[in-house]
Amino acid sequence: MERPSIRQLECIVAVAEHHSFRKAATALGISQPALSAHVQSAEETLGIQVFERDRRSVLVTPAGDDVVGRARIALEAVDAVSDAARRRAEPLVGPLRLGVIPTIAPYWLPALLPAVRKKFPKLELILREEQTARLLVQLAAGQIDVALLAIPVPGDVTTAPIARESFLLAAPRGAPIVHKRRLSERDLEDETVLLLEDGHCLRDQALAVCERGGAVEAMEVRATSLPTLVQMVAGGLGITLLPEAAAEALVQPRGPVELAELGKPSPGRTIGLAWRTSSARLREFRLLAETMSEAAEKFLCKLREA
Repeated sequence: MERPSIRQLECIVAVAEHHSFRKAATALGISQPALSAHVQSAEETLGIQVFERDRRSVLVTPAGDDVVGRARIALEAVDAVSDAARRRAEPLVGPLRLGVIPTIAPYWLPALLPAVRKKFPKLELILREEQTARLLVQLAAGQIDVALLAIPVPGDVTTAPIARESFLLAAPRGAPIVHKRRLSERDLEDETVLLLEDGHCLRDQALAVCERGGAVEAMEVRATSLPTLVQMVAGGLGITLLPEAAAEALVQPRGPVELAELGKPSPGRTIGLAWRTSSARLREFRLLAETMSEAAEKFLCKLREA
């Protein structure tokens, strides 16, 4: 089926708005004969008369009234296509679904998101907090666009590092292990270590450190969150390892829990962004990672100077 062109629709709408071929031609920046030819061709294609013409006025016919209304809708849709393309040409505009793991979200997002908002003010972040395994499933299914988590991770994903944060030892105040001069993983031997429940990647990372040091996991109790883990340490149930950003937020100076640094090379984790390798937004996600990385460096410098 033959269709009227976009230019023909523009001419029809312009004549209907101006009630004049001359004024419509001026508005569109074309000659009046050219405009008349476009309108006539459109009428022949549609098989109806859109306008009644005489020397003094131009009227829209009843059949043409419906055509003009639908032509306006069609032109708005075409404009929407162009607008969408322009938005995509400008990086990080519009909705972005960001998944974050629970041991990162409350401690890192306040440091990272202000920088992201400042650099990409048209970005609309939609946050979803889940454990690593669930985020990777959602990422693969296209339910989220990018994930902020501890890397590396399995699967067909591309990652970009944001920051490396160290683990700090957290122990009940006055515990002998905190006051050793040169604390190392070996000093964890035979200590009772509290860890998060299964499903948290931080549990696996901390457990690896504990196994290297010969620590014993407290099998009868496992925490569901880092704040709960700190409360368990405060209650004298054992020691634990905390990422430094979380430790700063959760452990109060002169409170019931003390922190100590492990000797270098200190154990820790790398935080990064992950996205589907097949995603068409590679450039955008790398820009996002760079922005977060710059903010993370400033955050860690401030944290370590305190």
